Amino acid sequence: MEEVKIKSDTINLDQFLKWANIVMSGGEAKHLIQAGEVEVNGEIELKRGKTLKAGDIVKLTAEDKKYKVSRG
Repeated sequence: MEEVKIKSDTINLDQFLKWANIVMSGGEAKHLIQAGEVEVNGEIELKRGKTLKAGDIVKLTAEDKKYKVSRG
């Protein structure tokens, strides 16, 4: 599991995907989320504005890699 440090207490899901270099653009993040290809804490998340906080786990359904949100 890769730990991704954020600078604030929370971050939106689409912003997190860009910050962690999982996607290259907001459009790509939007597409993955709306296609149901992103899980947050084991559940498919369809809202790109979903607020993430330290301890949340993000996973792309097409990959085995997980990303843990941490405050840094």
